[in-house]
Amino acid sequence: MKIPALVEIDLDFWNGRRVLVTGHTGFKGAWLSLWLQALGADVTGLAPGAPTTPSLYELAAVGAHMREIAADVCDAAAVLDALREARPEIVLHLAAQPMVRRSLRDPAATYAVNVMGTVNVLDAVRQAGEAVRVVVVVTSDKCYENPGEPSRRFVEEDPLGGADPYSSSKACAELIASAYRRSFFSDEGSPRLATARAGNVLGGGDWGEDRLVPDTVRAVDTGEPLKVRNPHAVRPWQHVLSPLGGYLLLAQELSQADGGQAARAWNFGPPADDARPVSWIIERLAQLWEGELSWQLDERANPPEAGHLELDSSAAQRLLGWRPAWRLDDALELLVAWHRAHRRGEDMRSVSLAQIARI
Repeated sequence: MKIPALVEIDLDFWNGRRVLVTGHTGFKGAWLSLWLQALGADVTGLAPGAPTTPSLYELAAVGAHMREIAADVCDAAAVLDALREARPEIVLHLAAQPMVRRSLRDPAATYAVNVMGTVNVLDAVRQAGEAVRVVVVVTSDKCYENPGEPSRRFVEEDPLGGADPYSSSKACAELIASAYRRSFFSDEGSPRLATARAGNVLGGGDWGEDRLVPDTVRAVDTGEPLKVRNPHAVRPWQHVLSPLGGYLLLAQELSQADGGQAARAWNFGPPADDARPVSWIIERLAQLWEGELSWQLDERANPPEAGHLELDSSAAQRLLGWRPAWRLDDALELLVAWHRAHRRGEDMRSVSLAQIARI
């Protein structure tokens, strides 16, 4: 069942608006770029290339309908040049190294992208962002210090932390955004800067490594059993379009004459009863895949993971009028429908835009 939003995305606001999306070739960035294209925005993307093969970015021809700058956020000079070239009014910073297990293999690269990449984007806005009115830095629900308490729902004022390089890098990005906001973006007329915390998104077109839902898709495609590390872990699952809608609403609010109070951190997570254990997700996907998915416990030694993670998004609901686009069961149905369409060889741009149109 679709949950009606209290505030709709403003078509007039986005039509013709110059927007820079970093990380537009990634899973979330590609969906966001598609949505902005559907809204009529003048979109520029900054990324070095598609992170996976296949990818939503390639299958939905995302790059063919926007301006692209092939650059890495780790290259400060290239980011500055891109900002000068695109002259965006809104910057949506999604570029990241998003994998926890990869961060354990290559922590230095993770910090380079997630920490210094954020510095480079914000410093480019500081130096050459005359046209920029709004910046939204997307971090993660894993930016909180998480003791794994089952009843704990994190609010924006909770301590930041992280037991692994990925999580701590996102906490660092939050601190960097806060410092830039207070040091450089607090004067009248300066860009308004907010951060957005969300995670465990799912939807069609995600082929990321070491993530549950992409792993289920690969298991279905290969016929091999899905290996599950932690079936009892609880996560705040949601369709990818739900937090993306939150980012758009947040940017709209920041752009208002009285929108300065929105320059802060925001949680975008599902209702409490959509925080489900991994085992529930797998069993429901197995039903939707109609017998094509089986799973087994991964008996190998794996890095420790937090047993429980939930967000309290009441601030975004109350002050921004945000609601998740769909409940979890509907999100899983949309995910399977997208991949079935891909199997049938359908036009995945049309399929993806049709799902966006259902918001």
